[in-house]
Amino acid sequence: MIERPIRIAVTGAGGQLGQQLIRLQEKGVEWIGWTRQDLDITDAERCRRKLAEVCPDAVIHAAAYTAVDQAESDPEEARLVNAAGTRHMAEAAELVGAKFCYVSTDYVFDGQATSPYTEEAPPNPQTVYGRTKREGELHALEKCSRSFVVRTSWVYGRYGPNFVATMLRLGRTQKELNVVRDQVGSPTYTLDLARFLVALVRTEHFGLYHASNSGSCSWYEFAKAIFELTGIPAQVLPCTTAEFPRPAPRPKYSVLGHQRLLQMGFPPMRHWRTALADFLQET
Repeated sequence: MIERPIRIAVTGAGGQLGQQLIRLQEKGVEWIGWTRQDLDITDAERCRRKLAEVCPDAVIHAAAYTAVDQAESDPEEARLVNAAGTRHMAEAAELVGAKFCYVSTDYVFDGQATSPYTEEAPPNPQTVYGRTKREGELHALEKCSRSFVVRTSWVYGRYGPNFVATMLRLGRTQKELNVVRDQVGSPTYTLDLARFLVALVRTEHFGLYHASNSGSCSWYEFAKAIFELTGIPAQVLPCTTAEFPRPAPRPKYSVLGHQRLLQMGFPPMRHWRTALADFLQET
């Protein structure tokens, strides 16, 4: 008897993680991708109708309001997408019996830690973006009985704007670049994250996870690695967060611990520098 493919619906299919997911060459997976134009997640009735039409086995909810600075002056829209939109999708998933996987962020923490945040660490978001994503986490866990919440950090990949793409663009036109040295986190390659999410939704191990590439670095060290691996001769100069103030404060330290992932038998994601080297070679 041949098992049918698992049917996975992806919201935010036009974003960098969503595009990576629906292009993933994963055996035994049938993808259904919905961009912002395909599905307005702020409309509860549309969410219910869309999921009832396709009855997916799982929903990976990658749609989000991610303009971190803009959210400070547009909190209503950020909350509508990140909190209400997640509630609508989780409720719709529950109605059709689908698993629900919500992609969250390191911004739910205040950045004051000095060792990796465990899944049990108390959230304390300092920005509108972080607060609305935390609200989304709570809705996901409350509204769908078969839910996963996956926090990740410093995401980059082939699709969409990200730090690596920005560094490559600027490095080709500028001899010197100032990059912040006093913010530390874990860069995460969308390909590795996407593979983990698919492996996760195939299981019944519901709950909260941290998923990022292993190891940590500052943005300055990340930029230096990008130029070392590509041979671009741009010089990276370290600067402080105070020298480049932004409307939304960035976490100084947002490295995520991976205890739950390991406890559930998943292999650790590879080191960020190994993933970066592969990404740069592929692109």
